[in-house]
Amino acid sequence: MAEPLSESQLQHWRTFVESSWALHTTLEDELRAATGLSMNDYHVLVALAEAPGRRIRMGELASRLVLSPSRVTYQISSMVKRGLVEKQSCPDDKRGFEAVLTEQGLTALREAAPAHLETVRRSFIDHLDDEELAIVGRVFAKIRKA
Repeated sequence: MAEPLSESQLQHWRTFVESSWALHTTLEDELRAATGLSMNDYHVLVALAEAPGRRIRMGELASRLVLSPSRVTYQISSMVKRGLVEKQSCPDDKRGFEAVLTEQGLTALREAAPAHLETVRRSFIDHLDDEELAIVGRVFAKIRKA
């Protein structure tokens, strides 16, 4: 059986959960209202825009976005229908598939970025100084690695 959390640990945990859910909800709602894109759409578009050749194997994309393979397949299928990405056979391995950013997807990302970044800044960045941001970055890198 797991050891109970101390009062302090419990309070910090609850603060994290509640504030991260609120932040994600704000980001999702404002991005969708401004652009019609979901946060998952946006993260896929960013990952593909940053990838060599604007393409990533489906398994690597799932890992990068911390999504199950079935969830990333569903996500990509939805985005294919909207013309934001294509799903193509891997050039090296015809059994595998890659998600490929389309010009329409790149345009959607470029149009969405300013509004999304404004929400990120207003809802998160502007509340922290540089030292606090560095701590947040180190803490969550440590957690993700674990």
